[in-house]
Amino acid sequence: MSRWAKGEATIERLLAGGELELVTGAQADGQPWIDKSRRTLDSASKLTQADPDSAYVLAYDAARFACTALLIHQGLRPTTAGGHYAIDVEVREQFGGPFRQFGGIRRQRNELEYPTFASENLSPGDADAAVTLAKELIDTAEQM
Repeated sequence: MSRWAKGEATIERLLAGGELELVTGAQADGQPWIDKSRRTLDSASKLTQADPDSAYVLAYDAARFACTALLIHQGLRPTTAGGHYAIDVEVREQFGGPFRQFGGIRRQRNELEYPTFASENLSPGDADAAVTLAKELIDTAEQM
């Protein structure tokens, strides 16, 4: 019997590569991460019109916290070696569905943080879409 119902080979590869690590006890409680994701999403929602770029980054962070909650609940935690990419790989592999979209907002967030062209900005609609996706990921993670 595998430790993880789906994506065991990917998880084992990320563990072996030091991109994920095992956690137990209080460190394996995902609820604080869900709570943090909801607070961060609330902040993002308030900025979509006035500051779409910041709202987008906050919406991404909210989604990432929800995805991290899923890992934590399984006794897994991303390391600095794996970071955001390890979270992306793991949730897409294990959970699919709306989590497949996490990689897109991760890449867009990277472009905002490390821009190819600093003059490019997102629209309020882009920020609203990120907030909507983050909410869907948080709600789905919480139900899992």
